[in-house]
Amino acid sequence: MSFVQELKWRGMLHDIMPGTEEQLEKELTAAYVGIDPTADSLHIGHLVSVMMLKHLQIAGHQPIALVGGATGMIGDPSGKSQERNLLDEPTLRHNQECIKAQLAKFLDFESKEDNVALLVNNYDWMKEFSFLDFIRDVGKRITVNYMMAKDSVKKRLGEESKSGMSFTEFTYQLVQGYDFYHLYKNNNCRLQMGGSDQWGNITTGTELIRRMDGGEAFALTCPLITKADGTKFGKTESGNVWLDPERTSPYAFFQFWLNTSDDDAERYIKIFTLLSKEEIDSLVAAHKEAPHARALQKKLAEEVTIMVHSREEYDMAVEASQILFGKGTAEQLRKLNESTFLAVFEGVPQFNISKDELAAGINVIDLLAEKTEVFPSKGELRRTIQGNGLSINKDKINDPELIVDNDILIGGKYILAQKGKKNYFLIIAE
Repeated sequence: MSFVQELKWRGMLHDIMPGTEEQLEKELTAAYVGIDPTADSLHIGHLVSVMMLKHLQIAGHQPIALVGGATGMIGDPSGKSQERNLLDEPTLRHNQECIKAQLAKFLDFESKEDNVALLVNNYDWMKEFSFLDFIRDVGKRITVNYMMAKDSVKKRLGEESKSGMSFTEFTYQLVQGYDFYHLYKNNNCRLQMGGSDQWGNITTGTELIRRMDGGEAFALTCPLITKADGTKFGKTESGNVWLDPERTSPYAFFQFWLNTSDDDAERYIKIFTLLSKEEIDSLVAAHKEAPHARALQKKLAEEVTIMVHSREEYDMAVEASQILFGKGTAEQLRKLNESTFLAVFEGVPQFNISKDELAAGINVIDLLAEKTEVFPSKGELRRTIQGNGLSINKDKINDPELIVDNDILIGGKYILAQKGKKNYFLIIAE
């Protein structure tokens, strides 16, 4: 299956310039995607374009990831309501290295083949480009009428915009267009890809190449991914879902995919995994037979978590899920690393106790009904113990005279009390 055919069946093709498919079938072609470097991590909103690059490399073509160090300083008007903040160069370089490490999980930057992946930064060729040189060599090639006709510009200048658009942002499409021209001249790059909101900027690049060099270049976009209810993909109550485990724990990452709706899971598994059409068709059929088993969501969460993190982190996330929903053991609980443990029990009531006080030993009744307020009264706690309804660190507690000390702490810091099946409380010893 060709690269374009692959994107089509996966629902990853929105617009394609005439001649693009023929170019890809004719010869090894370099294609690029721009990535905003304003953070030191990608988030799952970037994954669609990253997966496009991955499919491109699998198809034998050369993927180029362009970190927009220069354009990131300006602010792309496409779908945005505000300009971006200026980045200093050390921050930019740090972000670039972090992003490359994440991209290396998807793209082969070490290959000896002609389609080895490249990472470039437009700051490297724009930083010495004077304003006078730019308006002389680039600005005169594209008319204001051409630039004004772009939807991204029209929206920012139209009635829905209260702030209008600065000259800086207006020139964005020229800067991005010049990136395409630079890669065309220096890396024989013939194709730019991106989200459908980038169509105007990308086609400006193809036009600039034609006017500056008489060359032919191509454009291809994927749909903007939304959830089935129309809301923005990749956002949770706490913000973006990041690829960096320090920003979004592998457990929370896994849970995001596991909790997708049936309609979304059927679309996402095509876009965000490398599973074949046959495998996905089989999964969809199985899911329709028994939707309660959530086969689609489980496979989606498995594939993406392993690809972004690791098999080990996926296994830990699965165990952590079992612990939260009542099937886990005390041994599994103690195996969790601290970040996963805290991610699992994020939002449960927390209480603090002194390690020094705990070192001397505290009766379980005093600990849970007096030193902390896990239980409102000692009487209720005693009744819960008699009814076999209390667990500490996933072990059932049957003895109301039990003495608890520092030996019980998970990771030398935590005690997990559980009342019944679903009510958890975290005691932190410091």
